[in-house]
Amino acid sequence: MMQFKLCDDPWGKEELAAIRSVMDSGMYTMGEQVRQYELEFAEKFGAPYAVMVSSGSTANLLAIAALVYSKRLPRGSEVIVPAVSWSTTYAPLEQYGMKLIFVDIDKDTLNISVDALKNAITDKTRMIFLVNLLGNPNCFDEIFALCEGRNILILEDNCESLGATYCGKQLGTLGLMGTYSTFYSHHMCTMEGGVVVTGDRELYEYMLAIRAHGWTRNLPEDSSIYQKKENPFYESFNFIVPGYNLRPLEIEGAIGREQLKKISGMIEQRRKNAEYFRQKVGNLPGIRLQKEIEQSSWFGFSIVLEGELAGKRDFIVQKLREANIEVRPIVAGNFTRNKVIEYMDFAIPSPLVNADDIHDHGFFVGNHSHDNSAEIDYFADVMQQLIKRGQRDG
Repeated sequence: MMQFKLCDDPWGKEELAAIRSVMDSGMYTMGEQVRQYELEFAEKFGAPYAVMVSSGSTANLLAIAALVYSKRLPRGSEVIVPAVSWSTTYAPLEQYGMKLIFVDIDKDTLNISVDALKNAITDKTRMIFLVNLLGNPNCFDEIFALCEGRNILILEDNCESLGATYCGKQLGTLGLMGTYSTFYSHHMCTMEGGVVVTGDRELYEYMLAIRAHGWTRNLPEDSSIYQKKENPFYESFNFIVPGYNLRPLEIEGAIGREQLKKISGMIEQRRKNAEYFRQKVGNLPGIRLQKEIEQSSWFGFSIVLEGELAGKRDFIVQKLREANIEVRPIVAGNFTRNKVIEYMDFAIPSPLVNADDIHDHGFFVGNHSHDNSAEIDYFADVMQQLIKRGQRDG
Protein backbone atom coordinates (compact mmCIF):
# COMPACT_ATOMS: atom_id res chain seq x y z
CA MET A 1 0.00 0.00 0.00
CA MET A 2 1.58 3.26 -1.16
CA GLN A 3 1.99 5.87 1.57
CA PHE A 4 2.74 8.65 -0.95
CA LYS A 5 1.44 8.13 -4.50
CA LEU A 6 2.51 10.11 -7.54
CA CYS A 7 -1.07 11.30 -8.05
CA ASP A 8 -4.54 11.06 -6.59
CA ASP A 9 -7.93 10.37 -8.15
CA PRO A 10 -9.59 13.71 -9.03
CA TRP A 11 -12.92 12.21 -10.04
CA GLY A 12 -16.16 12.37 -8.09
CA LYS A 13 -19.74 11.37 -8.73
CA GLU A 14 -20.04 14.05 -11.42
CA GLU A 15 -17.49 12.39 -13.71
CA LEU A 16 -19.10 8.98 -13.25
CA ALA A 17 -22.50 10.47 -14.07
CA ALA A 18 -21.02 12.06 -17.20
CA ILE A 19 -19.68 8.66 -18.31
CA ARG A 20 -23.08 7.05 -17.79
CA SER A 21 -24.76 9.83 -19.74
CA VAL A 22 -22.54 9.20 -22.76
CA MET A 23 -23.06 5.45 -22.51
CA ASP A 24 -26.81 5.99 -22.45
CA SER A 25 -26.62 8.25 -25.50
CA GLY A 26 -25.06 5.57 -27.70
CA MET A 27 -22.65 8.14 -29.22
CA TYR A 28 -19.13 7.16 -28.24
CA THR A 29 -16.76 8.73 -30.75
CA MET A 30 -16.01 12.43 -31.11
CA GLY A 31 -19.22 14.46 -31.07
CA GLU A 32 -21.11 17.15 -29.19
CA GLN A 33 -19.47 16.55 -25.79
CA VAL A 34 -16.02 17.02 -27.34
CA ARG A 35 -17.15 20.11 -29.21
CA GLN A 36 -18.55 21.71 -26.05
CA TYR A 37 -15.45 20.77 -24.10
CA GLU A 38 -13.26 22.51 -26.68
CA LEU A 39 -15.34 25.70 -26.42
CA GLU A 40 -15.28 25.62 -22.62
CA PHE A 41 -11.55 24.81 -22.49
CA ALA A 42 -10.73 27.71 -24.80
CA GLU A 43 -12.82 30.10 -22.71
CA LYS A 44 -11.37 28.87 -19.43
CA PHE A 45 -7.76 29.31 -20.48
CA GLY A 46 -8.13 32.40 -22.64
CA ALA A 47 -7.51 30.97 -26.10
CA PRO A 48 -9.55 31.70 -29.24
CA TYR A 49 -9.41 28.09 -30.46
CA ALA A 50 -8.96 24.68 -28.85
CA VAL A 51 -8.75 21.25 -30.48
CA MET A 52 -9.12 18.11 -28.35
CA VAL A 53 -7.10 15.04 -29.30
CA SER A 54 -6.35 11.58 -27.95
CA SER A 55 -3.32 12.55 -25.79
CA GLY A 56 -0.77 15.22 -24.99
CA SER A 57 1.65 13.38 -27.25
CA THR A 58 -0.71 13.57 -30.22
CA ALA A 59 -1.30 17.22 -29.35
CA ASN A 60 2.38 17.82 -30.06
CA LEU A 61 2.17 15.77 -33.25
CA LEU A 62 -0.87 17.71 -34.44
CA ALA A 63 0.72 21.08 -33.72
CA ILE A 64 3.88 20.27 -35.67
CA ALA A 65 1.91 18.74 -38.55
CA ALA A 66 -0.23 21.89 -38.81
CA LEU A 67 2.88 24.06 -38.98
CA VAL A 68 4.36 21.89 -41.74
CA TYR A 69 1.24 21.64 -43.92
CA SER A 70 0.47 25.34 -43.53
CA LYS A 71 4.04 25.97 -44.74
CA ARG A 72 4.97 27.86 -41.55
CA LEU A 73 7.77 25.42 -40.70
CA PRO A 74 9.61 23.85 -43.66
CA ARG A 75 11.04 20.34 -43.31
CA GLY A 76 14.71 20.48 -42.39
CA SER A 77 14.27 23.55 -40.20
CA GLU A 78 16.39 23.97 -37.09
CA VAL A 79 14.29 23.86 -33.93
CA ILE A 80 15.75 24.65 -30.51
CA VAL A 81 14.54 22.42 -27.67
CA PRO A 82 15.50 22.07 -24.00
CA ALA A 83 17.51 18.95 -23.22
CA VAL A 84 15.00 17.88 -20.56
CA SER A 85 11.49 16.91 -21.60
CA TRP A 86 9.27 13.96 -22.51
CA SER A 87 10.04 11.86 -25.59
CA THR A 88 7.04 13.09 -27.55
CA THR A 89 8.18 16.68 -27.36
CA TYR A 90 10.95 15.63 -29.70
CA ALA A 91 9.48 12.75 -31.74
CA PRO A 92 7.16 14.82 -33.99
CA LEU A 93 10.06 17.10 -34.87
CA GLU A 94 12.13 14.10 -35.96
CA GLN A 95 9.19 12.58 -37.83
CA TYR A 96 8.73 15.77 -39.85
CA GLY A 97 12.41 16.04 -40.71
CA MET A 98 13.49 18.86 -38.40
CA LYS A 99 16.98 19.27 -36.98
CA LEU A 100 16.82 19.41 -33.18
CA ILE A 101 19.19 21.79 -31.40
CA PHE A 102 19.43 20.66 -27.78
CA VAL A 103 20.33 23.33 -25.21
CA ASP A 104 20.89 23.13 -21.49
CA ILE A 105 18.38 23.92 -18.75
CA ASP A 106 18.62 26.32 -15.86
CA LYS A 107 19.68 24.37 -12.77
CA ASP A 108 17.10 26.08 -10.56
CA THR A 109 13.98 26.50 -12.73
CA LEU A 110 14.61 23.27 -14.73
CA ASN A 111 13.37 25.09 -17.84
CA ILE A 112 15.48 26.14 -20.81
CA SER A 113 18.49 28.25 -19.85
CA VAL A 114 18.10 31.75 -21.27
CA ASP A 115 21.89 32.11 -21.52
CA ALA A 116 22.23 28.79 -23.36
CA LEU A 117 19.34 29.74 -25.63
CA LYS A 118 20.93 33.10 -26.45
CA ASN A 119 24.12 31.37 -27.57
CA ALA A 120 22.24 28.73 -29.58
CA ILE A 121 20.07 31.03 -31.72
CA THR A 122 21.44 31.48 -35.25
CA ASP A 123 20.14 32.68 -38.60
CA LYS A 124 19.02 29.08 -39.22
CA THR A 125 16.75 28.95 -36.16
CA ARG A 126 13.12 28.69 -37.28
CA MET A 127 11.40 27.70 -34.06
CA ILE A 128 11.85 27.29 -30.31
CA PHE A 129 9.74 24.59 -28.69
CA LEU A 130 9.58 25.67 -25.06
CA VAL A 131 8.67 23.20 -22.33
CA ASN A 132 7.10 24.42 -19.08
CA LEU A 133 8.53 21.70 -16.86
CA LEU A 134 6.64 20.24 -13.88
CA GLY A 135 4.19 23.15 -13.80
CA ASN A 136 6.79 25.93 -13.93
CA PRO A 137 6.66 28.83 -16.44
CA ASN A 138 9.64 29.76 -18.58
CA CYS A 139 11.15 33.25 -18.44
CA PHE A 140 9.01 34.40 -21.37
CA ASP A 141 9.87 38.10 -21.36
CA GLU A 142 13.57 37.36 -21.74
CA ILE A 143 12.94 34.72 -24.40
CA PHE A 144 10.63 36.96 -26.44
CA ALA A 145 13.24 39.71 -26.26
CA LEU A 146 15.87 37.35 -27.69
CA CYS A 147 13.58 36.49 -30.60
CA GLU A 148 12.42 40.00 -31.41
CA GLY A 149 12.83 40.78 -35.11
CA ARG A 150 14.12 37.29 -35.94
CA ASN A 151 10.93 35.67 -37.30
CA ILE A 152 11.27 32.72 -34.92
CA LEU A 153 8.16 30.71 -34.07
CA ILE A 154 7.55 29.94 -30.39
CA LEU A 155 5.49 26.96 -29.30
CA GLU A 156 4.74 25.75 -25.78
CA ASP A 157 4.68 22.15 -24.64
CA ASN A 158 2.47 22.80 -21.64
CA CYS A 159 1.51 19.19 -20.98
CA GLU A 160 2.84 19.34 -17.41
CA SER A 161 1.73 22.88 -16.61
CA LEU A 162 -1.99 23.32 -17.14
CA GLY A 163 -3.25 26.17 -14.96
CA ALA A 164 0.11 27.88 -14.46
CA THR A 165 0.33 31.58 -15.29
CA TYR A 166 2.95 34.09 -16.39
CA CYS A 167 2.18 37.80 -15.87
CA GLY A 168 -1.47 36.88 -15.53
CA LYS A 169 -1.61 34.88 -18.79
CA GLN A 170 -2.30 31.17 -18.90
CA LEU A 171 0.63 29.04 -19.99
CA GLY A 172 -0.01 27.48 -23.36
CA THR A 173 -1.37 30.78 -24.71
CA LEU A 174 1.85 32.80 -24.84
CA GLY A 175 3.29 31.16 -27.97
CA LEU A 176 1.76 30.59 -31.40
CA MET A 177 0.35 27.26 -30.18
CA GLY A 178 0.26 25.44 -26.86
CA THR A 179 -0.28 21.79 -26.03
CA TYR A 180 -1.83 20.17 -22.95
CA SER A 181 -2.21 16.66 -21.57
CA THR A 182 -5.15 15.40 -19.54
CA PHE A 183 -3.73 11.94 -18.86
CA TYR A 184 -4.63 10.29 -15.55
CA SER A 185 -1.70 11.66 -13.53
CA HIS A 186 -1.97 15.25 -14.79
CA HIS A 187 -3.75 18.33 -13.46
CA MET A 188 -7.00 17.39 -15.17
CA CYS A 189 -7.90 13.78 -15.89
CA THR A 190 -9.95 12.59 -18.85
CA MET A 191 -8.31 9.10 -18.77
CA GLU A 192 -6.38 9.75 -21.99
CA GLY A 193 -6.61 13.06 -23.77
CA GLY A 194 -4.91 16.25 -24.88
CA VAL A 195 -5.63 19.71 -26.29
CA VAL A 196 -3.94 22.17 -28.64
CA VAL A 197 -4.81 25.87 -28.35
CA THR A 198 -3.99 28.70 -30.73
CA GLY A 199 -5.12 32.16 -31.70
CA ASP A 200 -4.41 31.49 -35.38
CA ARG A 201 -7.54 30.64 -37.39
CA GLU A 202 -5.63 29.03 -40.26
CA LEU A 203 -3.66 26.70 -37.99
CA TYR A 204 -6.88 25.83 -36.17
CA GLU A 205 -8.49 24.72 -39.42
CA TYR A 206 -5.46 22.69 -40.48
CA MET A 207 -5.65 20.91 -37.13
CA LEU A 208 -9.34 20.12 -37.62
CA ALA A 209 -8.51 18.42 -40.91
CA ILE A 210 -5.32 16.64 -39.79
CA ARG A 211 -6.93 15.32 -36.58
CA ALA A 212 -9.45 13.30 -38.59
CA HIS A 213 -7.73 11.67 -41.58
CA GLY A 214 -6.99 14.92 -43.41
CA TRP A 215 -10.59 15.23 -44.57
CA THR A 216 -12.74 18.33 -44.98
CA ARG A 217 -15.79 17.11 -43.09
CA ASN A 218 -14.99 18.96 -39.85
CA LEU A 219 -13.98 22.26 -41.43
CA PRO A 220 -16.27 25.26 -40.92
CA GLU A 221 -18.45 26.30 -43.86
CA ASP A 222 -16.47 29.56 -44.15
CA SER A 223 -13.10 27.80 -44.02
CA SER A 224 -10.08 29.90 -44.94
CA ILE A 225 -8.03 26.92 -46.18
CA TYR A 226 -10.58 25.19 -48.43
CA GLN A 227 -13.83 26.14 -50.16
CA LYS A 228 -16.33 23.38 -49.57
CA LYS A 229 -18.57 22.15 -52.39
CA GLU A 230 -22.32 22.24 -51.85
CA ASN A 231 -22.38 18.46 -51.86
CA PRO A 232 -22.30 16.72 -48.46
CA PHE A 233 -21.82 13.34 -50.14
CA TYR A 234 -18.62 14.55 -51.82
CA GLU A 235 -17.33 16.30 -48.70
CA SER A 236 -17.90 13.25 -46.48
CA PHE A 237 -14.76 11.57 -47.89
CA ASN A 238 -12.68 14.42 -49.30
CA PHE A 239 -9.03 14.74 -48.24
CA ILE A 240 -6.90 17.88 -48.52
CA VAL A 241 -3.86 17.15 -46.31
CA PRO A 242 -2.13 14.03 -44.97
CA GLY A 243 -3.78 13.23 -41.67
CA TYR A 244 -4.20 10.82 -38.78
CA ASN A 245 -6.95 9.59 -36.56
CA LEU A 246 -6.19 11.53 -33.37
CA ARG A 247 -9.82 11.91 -32.33
CA PRO A 248 -10.82 11.64 -28.66
CA LEU A 249 -13.86 9.83 -27.30
CA GLU A 250 -17.12 11.46 -26.25
CA ILE A 251 -16.59 10.03 -22.76
CA GLU A 252 -13.33 11.96 -22.49
CA GLY A 253 -15.00 15.17 -23.59
CA ALA A 254 -17.80 14.70 -21.06
CA ILE A 255 -15.35 14.00 -18.24
CA GLY A 256 -13.31 17.02 -19.26
CA ARG A 257 -16.32 19.30 -18.98
CA GLU A 258 -16.81 18.21 -15.37
CA GLN A 259 -13.10 18.55 -14.61
CA LEU A 260 -13.09 22.11 -15.96
CA LYS A 261 -15.60 23.03 -13.27
CA LYS A 262 -13.13 21.88 -10.60
CA ILE A 263 -9.78 22.83 -12.08
CA SER A 264 -9.37 26.25 -10.42
CA GLY A 265 -9.82 24.69 -6.98
CA MET A 266 -7.49 21.81 -7.81
CA ILE A 267 -4.74 24.18 -8.99
CA GLU A 268 -5.14 26.29 -5.85
CA GLN A 269 -4.79 23.17 -3.71
CA ARG A 270 -1.65 22.14 -5.59
CA ARG A 271 -0.14 25.54 -4.80
CA LYS A 272 -1.00 25.15 -1.11
CA ASN A 273 0.58 21.70 -1.13
CA ALA A 274 3.69 23.13 -2.76
CA GLU A 275 4.05 25.84 -0.14
CA TYR A 276 3.80 23.22 2.58
CA PHE A 277 6.30 20.98 0.80
CA ARG A 278 8.82 23.81 0.58
CA GLN A 279 8.40 24.54 4.28
CA LYS A 280 8.91 20.90 5.27
CA VAL A 281 11.61 19.87 2.80
CA GLY A 282 13.25 23.03 1.47
CA ASN A 283 15.67 23.47 4.37
CA LEU A 284 16.91 19.89 4.50
CA PRO A 285 20.67 19.74 3.79
CA GLY A 286 21.87 18.43 0.44
CA ILE A 287 18.58 19.10 -1.37
CA ARG A 288 17.77 21.60 -4.13
CA LEU A 289 14.14 22.27 -5.03
CA GLN A 290 12.74 23.78 -8.22
CA LYS A 291 12.67 27.59 -8.25
CA GLU A 292 9.21 28.91 -9.10
CA ILE A 293 8.78 31.48 -11.87
CA GLU A 294 5.57 33.53 -11.59
CA GLN A 295 2.78 31.05 -10.68
CA SER A 296 3.57 27.37 -11.13
CA SER A 297 0.77 24.79 -11.13
CA TRP A 298 3.15 22.30 -9.44
CA PHE A 299 2.81 19.06 -11.39
CA GLY A 300 5.13 17.43 -8.86
CA PHE A 301 8.06 18.15 -6.56
CA SER A 302 11.56 17.78 -7.96
CA ILE A 303 14.59 17.15 -5.78
CA VAL A 304 18.20 17.38 -6.88
CA LEU A 305 20.77 15.94 -4.47
CA GLU A 306 23.87 18.00 -3.81
CA GLY A 307 27.12 17.77 -1.86
CA GLU A 308 27.54 14.57 0.16
CA LEU A 309 24.17 13.29 -1.06
CA ALA A 310 24.90 13.71 -4.77
CA GLY A 311 26.32 10.23 -5.18
CA LYS A 312 23.62 8.52 -3.12
CA ARG A 313 20.58 8.82 -5.37
CA ASP A 314 20.26 5.09 -6.07
CA PHE A 315 20.37 4.32 -2.35
CA ILE A 316 17.84 7.06 -1.50
CA VAL A 317 15.44 6.05 -4.30
CA GLN A 318 15.60 2.43 -3.19
CA LYS A 319 14.81 3.36 0.41
CA LEU A 320 11.98 5.67 -0.63
CA ARG A 321 10.42 2.83 -2.59
CA GLU A 322 10.82 0.50 0.37
CA ALA A 323 8.98 3.14 2.41
CA ASN A 324 6.11 3.01 -0.13
CA ILE A 325 6.86 6.41 -1.63
CA GLU A 326 6.53 6.56 -5.43
CA VAL A 327 9.45 8.27 -7.13
CA ARG A 328 10.31 8.95 -10.77
CA PRO A 329 13.18 10.53 -12.73
CA ILE A 330 12.78 14.23 -13.47
CA VAL A 331 10.96 13.63 -16.76
CA ALA A 332 13.57 11.89 -18.99
CA GLY A 333 16.62 13.57 -17.50
CA ASN A 334 19.07 14.54 -20.22
CA PHE A 335 17.16 13.22 -23.22
CA THR A 336 20.26 13.04 -25.41
CA ARG A 337 21.52 10.21 -23.20
CA ASN A 338 18.65 7.98 -24.33
CA LYS A 339 19.31 5.46 -27.12
CA VAL A 340 16.48 6.91 -29.22
CA ILE A 341 18.71 9.88 -30.04
CA GLU A 342 20.39 7.67 -32.66
CA TYR A 343 17.34 8.16 -34.88
CA MET A 344 17.40 11.96 -34.76
CA ASP A 345 19.16 14.68 -36.69
CA PHE A 346 20.47 16.85 -33.88
CA ALA A 347 23.22 19.09 -32.59
CA ILE A 348 24.40 20.03 -29.10
CA PRO A 349 26.11 23.43 -29.40
CA SER A 350 27.30 23.55 -25.77
CA PRO A 351 27.66 21.07 -22.87
CA LEU A 352 24.45 20.01 -21.15
CA VAL A 353 25.85 20.40 -17.65
CA ASN A 354 22.63 21.04 -15.75
CA ALA A 355 20.68 18.44 -17.70
CA ASP A 356 23.36 15.92 -16.73
CA ASP A 357 23.10 17.03 -13.12
CA ILE A 358 19.41 16.20 -12.80
CA HIS A 359 19.89 13.07 -14.92
CA ASP A 360 22.38 11.74 -12.38
CA HIS A 361 21.20 13.30 -9.12
CA GLY A 362 17.51 14.15 -9.48
CA PHE A 363 14.11 12.60 -8.86
CA PHE A 364 10.58 13.78 -8.20
CA VAL A 365 7.61 12.87 -6.04
CA GLY A 366 3.97 13.63 -6.65
CA ASN A 367 1.65 16.47 -5.91
CA HIS A 368 -2.11 15.97 -5.57
CA SER A 369 -5.31 17.84 -6.31
CA HIS A 370 -6.35 17.27 -2.69
CA ASP A 371 -4.58 18.20 0.54
CA ASN A 372 -1.59 15.85 0.81
CA SER A 373 0.13 17.41 3.82
CA ALA A 374 0.07 14.05 5.64
CA GLU A 375 1.98 12.43 2.77
CA ILE A 376 4.43 15.35 2.72
CA ASP A 377 5.01 14.98 6.47
CA TYR A 378 5.75 11.29 5.95
CA PHE A 379 8.12 12.00 3.07
CA ALA A 380 9.97 14.69 5.03
CA ASP A 381 10.45 12.33 7.98
CA VAL A 382 11.80 9.56 5.75
CA MET A 383 14.15 11.96 3.95
CA GLN A 384 15.47 13.33 7.24
CA GLN A 385 16.33 9.81 8.36
CA LEU A 386 18.03 9.02 5.04
CA ILE A 387 20.04 12.25 5.11
CA LYS A 388 21.24 11.54 8.65
CA ARG A 389 22.17 8.02 7.66
CA GLY A 390 24.01 9.29 4.58
CA GLN A 391 25.94 11.84 6.64
CA ARG A 392 26.80 9.20 9.25
CA ASP A 393 27.95 6.63 6.70
CA GLY A 394 29.90 9.19 4.73
